[in-house]
Amino acid sequence: MLIIYPILFLLLSTHYSGAELCHPKDKSALLAFKHSFSYPVNPFPSWDPVFDCCTWYGVQCDETTNYVTGLDIAPYQDLNGTIPPSLGNLPHLTVLRLHKIPNLVGEIPPQLGNLPNLRSLTISWTNISGTIPPFLANLKSLVFLDLSFNRLSGSIPPVLAKLPYLRGFDFSRNQLTGPIPESFGHIPATAEFPVLALSHNKLSGELPASLANVNFSAVDISRNNLSGDASVFFGEGKATSSIDISRNNFEFDFSKVRFTVSLDILDVSHNKIYGTIPEQITDAVYLQFLNVSYNRLCGKIPTGWKLRYRSESWDNTSFFHNRCLCGTPLDPCK
Repeated sequence: MLIIYPILFLLLSTHYSGAELCHPKDKSALLAFKHSFSYPVNPFPSWDPVFDCCTWYGVQCDETTNYVTGLDIAPYQDLNGTIPPSLGNLPHLTVLRLHKIPNLVGEIPPQLGNLPNLRSLTISWTNISGTIPPFLANLKSLVFLDLSFNRLSGSIPPVLAKLPYLRGFDFSRNQLTGPIPESFGHIPATAEFPVLALSHNKLSGELPASLANVNFSAVDISRNNLSGDASVFFGEGKATSSIDISRNNFEFDFSKVRFTVSLDILDVSHNKIYGTIPEQITDAVYLQFLNVSYNRLCGKIPTGWKLRYRSESWDNTSFFHNRCLCGTPLDPCK
């Protein structure tokens, strides 16, 4: 038996080496990706040219064509370097995820704009810098774009709003400046119920009125320096389940706002919102988190909530520091 095992291993190895599925150009692009990084030891030890690249860590291939369609590198604490241009040589890539790589620096290379089949692009929790490049608008198949938790600066390219299928973009936790582009109110109808996530940046200026045209599924533009009328995100006919516009400079009449039944998170705190809390808010049966504190609201807090699941988190902190709100859980109205 001690003799059979080495022979069996040799036979299996010979058979495996002859069953190379990975396309040579894809393998070459991946090896160039690997060799572009510095690392205390050999990065991606499974990325051995002896083996089929479809078996390598983080690599996914199409079961029919065997082209590389996915690359997911996360996390990699000690990987040092910039995003290699060689990624542009993977034309069949549909998913690219570089996540929690703190020593990934530099800018997003223009070669990433040459991936016609890319549907999901995530570069998050890294130290990449520079601007959000307009050439990302070349990715016509893109559905999800996540550039959160980086060091990106500059303005948001208006041209990104033209991506026909983009349903979610997350640029939160960066150093972005300027306004939300007016073009974001004209997102194509093919991008159904997009997510708008721009929190924790340095954005400023008034919200475009055109944003009222878009049926967002979720909005988080908190912790910026935005102003104007944020009621554009509200409406009974909308599908928006989560709205967080807190810690900005919004100023509008809350009395005129209408709420969708599907709303489950609402945070408008730390603004300059005035008026009353509409009674119609009690129709939001899924509402689980509510914060209207630190505004200029007046009047009686609505009662008779129709909540399906009563939230335990609502207390006076959800309503305090307003001009003259009263009623449970604040002091009684006089």
